[in-house]
Amino acid sequence: MSKKVNIAVVGATGEVGGAMLSILEERGFPFNEVYAVASSRSVGKRIEFNEDELVVEDLASFDFSNIDIGLFSPGAAVSDVYAPKAAAAGAVVIDNTSRFRYEDDVPLVVPEVNPDDLEQRVNRGIVANPNCSTIQMVMALKPIYDAAGIERVNVATYQAVSGKGKKAVEELARQTADLLNGKPVSPTAHPVQIAFNALPHIDAFQENGYTREEMKMVWETQKILGDDSIQVNPTCVRIPVFYGHSEAVHVETKEKISAAEVKTLLGDFPGVVVMDEREDGGYPTAVTEASGQDPVFVGRIREDLSHPRGINLWVVSDNIRKGAALNSVQIAEILVKHYL
Repeated sequence: MSKKVNIAVVGATGEVGGAMLSILEERGFPFNEVYAVASSRSVGKRIEFNEDELVVEDLASFDFSNIDIGLFSPGAAVSDVYAPKAAAAGAVVIDNTSRFRYEDDVPLVVPEVNPDDLEQRVNRGIVANPNCSTIQMVMALKPIYDAAGIERVNVATYQAVSGKGKKAVEELARQTADLLNGKPVSPTAHPVQIAFNALPHIDAFQENGYTREEMKMVWETQKILGDDSIQVNPTCVRIPVFYGHSEAVHVETKEKISAAEVKTLLGDFPGVVVMDEREDGGYPTAVTEASGQDPVFVGRIREDLSHPRGINLWVVSDNIRKGAALNSVQIAEILVKHYL
């Protein structure tokens, strides 16, 4: 990539925004200028970047006319207002919120899975970044889908508190310390105690009894893989881990495929690391492998005892990196290389 572009990171003071800046620097992204943008309460803050500092600018008055790509992670309500304004000014917006994911004319992209959908960016000037739990799952599903088709997916997620934001991370740390010191805890960021617990509740409950987080996995999987016939049955659980989501994924394929074949397919798929040894520690975990790393790790690959065409997988990934910031930067890299 020889062309250099101007980047605005919107929500730069948040967890994902900070990771976006770090990843732009780490990957040697071909930027000309990078701007840190956030709400008025963060204006004037200084963020270290590329051996220098960025001074945070006010989103409400920021001029996007000189921006090629906007990396947005400010919350859905803010993106609703400012992403269209940035696109109208000529920037291509890569939005990490849920605001545009389910609109038919906005592409929902995982670069290793459906990069050609980026051609649809011309519709609105906006590209949607999928939900963190969906990204890592479709990375594992894609090679299986291409080889044998998929009829149904049963998935239980075990999601880190960082997916809920900085306050949730701070609450887990505080509750853990308090409980270890014999002190009572009062939940604020979570509906009940999160330390030493598991909460089968992420995002708002829907009329069908599923949570919005669970329905995201249904809608987004079908859209990314371009197949509305895929049935997805999710249960999403918040656990007391700081970074890294884990998923137990059961796949029912259209054609029979062996665990050995799946292992080979996943091992050849970009962005996936297979760690599948039948021994102590021969599997990936959120803390030991995924946290702070870029790949999606897959282990415990085995054929289902109860279904003739069933495959079971254990999938882990850093929800802030591949689940959010890295995926956005990878989209930006493709845009610079092929479209801008």
